[in-house]
Amino acid sequence: MIFEPYKPFLASAYQIKFATEAWEKRGAAALRRQVFCTEQGLFEADDRDAIDDTAISIVAISLFGIAPDAVVGTVRIHRQPEDPGIWWGSRLAVSAQYRRLGAVGSGLIRLAVASAHARGCHTFLGNIQSQNADLFHRMHWSTLDEIELHGKPHHRMQADLDFYPPFAEPEIGFLSLPKLAA
Repeated sequence: MIFEPYKPFLASAYQIKFATEAWEKRGAAALRRQVFCTEQGLFEADDRDAIDDTAISIVAISLFGIAPDAVVGTVRIHRQPEDPGIWWGSRLAVSAQYRRLGAVGSGLIRLAVASAHARGCHTFLGNIQSQNADLFHRMHWSTLDEIELHGKPHHRMQADLDFYPPFAEPEIGFLSLPKLAA
């Protein structure tokens, strides 16, 4: 008998939504600490900053059947205080085992920009780690500048709002399905 290596079971769908429940907010914070503190070493013990006081947390929740299971992705969005039409996205994090699926990260980006667009956003910006810039380019973002943040190269990028129609129900969100391998 030949045994194949263990492959973790991944959800077949993801709900992308604003974090409205306490467990969703805790899951988003834990995932950010895992990615930005433990994996990448960008921060000591926690990546939380003053932006979190006003930011909206968005989560990707794995679904098994119709039951929510776990937060497997997150991003935060916030208005720029000096100009409420300028919004920023930051701290995009996806659990390691879900990074190659495409549905989680791209779903979070779509809801981030579309929900800000519905709230009066005329410019949506983000400082994107350079290794992720290609994903954002494919999703109709353009590089405005290349900068260094937290000791790592980043692209300051802007979303093309024409590709992100306003989405008015982000508390409910939408389902995102992984692409099937050909």
